[in-house]
Amino acid sequence: MGIRLHFWGAARTVTGSSHHLECAGRHLLLDCGLFQGKRQDAQEINSHFAMNPQALANTKGDGLSAVVLSHAHIDHSGNLPGLVKHGYRGPIYTTPTTIDLCDPMLKDSAHIQEGDAEFMNRRRTRRKLIGAPMGAEPFEPLYTQEDAEQVLRQVRPVNLHVPTLLEGSSKDEGFSISLSNAGHMLGSACVLVEAKEHGQKTRLLFSGDVGRKNLPIIRNPDEAPLADYLIMESTYGNRLHQPAGPVKQKLARLIQRTAARGGRVIVPAFAVERTQQLVMLLHQLTDEKLIPELPIFVDSPLATNVTDVFRRHTEDWDKEICEFYHKGVDPFGWKQLRYTRTVEESKALNDLHVPYIVMAASGMCEAGRILHHLKNGIENPRNLVLITGYQAANTLGRKLVERLPEVNIFGEPMRLRAEVDSIGELSGHADQNELLAWMEPTVKTLKKVFLVHGEPLAQQALKEEIERRYDLPVIVPARGERFEVE
Repeated sequence: MGIRLHFWGAARTVTGSSHHLECAGRHLLLDCGLFQGKRQDAQEINSHFAMNPQALANTKGDGLSAVVLSHAHIDHSGNLPGLVKHGYRGPIYTTPTTIDLCDPMLKDSAHIQEGDAEFMNRRRTRRKLIGAPMGAEPFEPLYTQEDAEQVLRQVRPVNLHVPTLLEGSSKDEGFSISLSNAGHMLGSACVLVEAKEHGQKTRLLFSGDVGRKNLPIIRNPDEAPLADYLIMESTYGNRLHQPAGPVKQKLARLIQRTAARGGRVIVPAFAVERTQQLVMLLHQLTDEKLIPELPIFVDSPLATNVTDVFRRHTEDWDKEICEFYHKGVDPFGWKQLRYTRTVEESKALNDLHVPYIVMAASGMCEAGRILHHLKNGIENPRNLVLITGYQAANTLGRKLVERLPEVNIFGEPMRLRAEVDSIGELSGHADQNELLAWMEPTVKTLKKVFLVHGEPLAQQALKEEIERRYDLPVIVPARGERFEVE
């Protein structure tokens, strides 16, 4: 027989990672991420699982028996609370670091879901007051804080490179896994699945999201283990990144220039990974006296909580940050750096009349505290808006990168007079060459490659290059497609 694959998420798109494996009557889910897109599409996709609630609850013994999570990013982990809301009570296997990151991240996601539902219900009530037609049922959050807390009761830590038999399987039939470092974010893993049925063993490697070499904080990805089949991400399958090495020098030049003219540096930054990387780089630049001793603020409660997790998991740090730490220095804290939690602390920053640096979420400038800093800063030509990651089409971040002369913030038109620059060298996703290099060690045993987590143009480019370079068949599955491999 072999493994039956059923692709449900991150199929011809870069969000909502979720892949269903079946072998010997056991069912395994790789990732359970939120689909992020248009509100109506996202609600429909995220609220309906391929398996019915009875199967999720495993009441008949032939339902979902295990989930394996590659890492904590919400597009990979963010619908786990929805899964448990639908009745799943089995184990969720992942690395210890990912477990600790999921705590603040899933609770924050649940808070957003609850807030969105409350907003939609308030809007519906206002429409009712002015005589607009109404639907009968109130909006329900996709999941709640209680659902997020239930997930945390079901997680089971798995250390890297330790073969682990999954619940509901035996040494002769079912699934076992071994995790290796993916180098994408702290705690991220690639998953080698061994499936046994009727004396036959099939090895399937799930890349999760593959990282890059020489990024701050994160250890380089492990070499890909041998496998028969590969499910691989393809986010940047048609792109090549700039090398990460010169990013410190570029960051120093931008800060020096802005401080010299008396401006502030406004940094939209994702609360997880990107903020911690920037904090580490700023600490190094300050110690090396390559930037002035400016006040630096991390204005994000989630980033503050996540940074505490980073501090605890030194076992996942790379050599450079470990050397920093072994000198008795906190990489994520020094006298000029302050983490703000309250709304009052955040608002007070706008009253400062000296050059400073502020990092706040969201990374694409679509919500959160960064909007207040932009509203109070983009009309001043002395200021710098520093973009640190990919900006999706139609987001405020993309409009800033494209330097539209006027943008709307909180519905108010604002003139963009501040300088805008970008540092894209910190991307946590491998580019085309890096993906090809990562998979090379396992090519000699591979029979087929499935590309997920990518837009169609990126996937097509990577598919063609794998076929040309390695002479392997490559499939780009659509949502809902099934395959059987032996």
